[in-house]
Amino acid sequence: MKIENSLSAPPHPDAPSQAGLHFTVATEEDFDEIMAMSQHIYGGLDYLPTRYAAWMQETNRTVVLARKQGKVIALESVCVIDDGETMLVEGLRVAPPERGRGVAGELLRFCSQLTKAKYPEVKVSRLTRDDQLGPKDFQKYRLITKQGILLVRFRAEDLKLRLAQLGPDGSELSSTSSTSPPPPPPPPVHLDSAAVHRLYLSTDLLRDVLPNVTIVQDWQPYKLLPSNMDILLKKDIDWVVDDEEAPTVASLCTFPIRVPIGEDWYYLNIDMFGKDLRLVRQQYLGHLRRHTASLKGHVMCQIFLDPALWKPMVELCRKVLQVELVKEYTEQCVVEADVV
Repeated sequence: MKIENSLSAPPHPDAPSQAGLHFTVATEEDFDEIMAMSQHIYGGLDYLPTRYAAWMQETNRTVVLARKQGKVIALESVCVIDDGETMLVEGLRVAPPERGRGVAGELLRFCSQLTKAKYPEVKVSRLTRDDQLGPKDFQKYRLITKQGILLVRFRAEDLKLRLAQLGPDGSELSSTSSTSPPPPPPPPVHLDSAAVHRLYLSTDLLRDVLPNVTIVQDWQPYKLLPSNMDILLKKDIDWVVDDEEAPTVASLCTFPIRVPIGEDWYYLNIDMFGKDLRLVRQQYLGHLRRHTASLKGHVMCQIFLDPALWKPMVELCRKVLQVELVKEYTEQCVVEADVV
């Protein structure tokens, strides 16, 4: 199917009136208008400025804009994964004056029809949400998995000083306690691409560690398939496990990216899988040490983890690391619906 630059909107009987709404495939030249339309989105943690150019080069991705009177008012991205069976919906944004008018629903319906026409083998649509799911949502979607979201912020210089006072598991190096703390676990293992393939694809070692046998990397859910691993290994990700022969905790950390909160602001994303609190603490601190060592300025760090570990990890962040908690408990929910 050839995708034209200007696309007609299909009618939908349940949609509100959207006279003048039409769709175009996004190009590199649309970048500035998209950024102007979506200022301050995600509380300043917008990832799109650093990813847009790469999105334009991905052959399995289509980025569609909704326009009204020639002006961009919404964006949606669809990436086909899971051996062509899943359309991953992400990047939705609607200009503030147009919210609540049905634009997002019309755009999503159009993207679904466009993707299904281009990839007839697509069976389901998946997306990741961080808001509270209600009864109406469960009429549309099936819940695949969920993780707790822990978001903190700090100055890189302050955190480095604090980390220098701590051991690898977060214990105070200068502790005067009469009882000796238990020895820290062995250091985590950083995986190369061959080890990633072996652990995630060639064995069952991580199937019970991953939530619902799904790699959720920076909001993107992937099944354990070679085609998905090819996508993930092209990204700048630090792959870590506690033990390469018998892993119980695994984590994926992105390399820091700049975000448009202000000058010298960075974002760090850590996806943590497993339920052993001590090992989760160790890998979290290891990622912070490695990925903030060369930074100067402010960092927003978001960690996704088993919901039961959220409270004890908050205690680590507040009392031990002395960093600021940005928001209370929220959840990252991966949901899916059949594409018809």
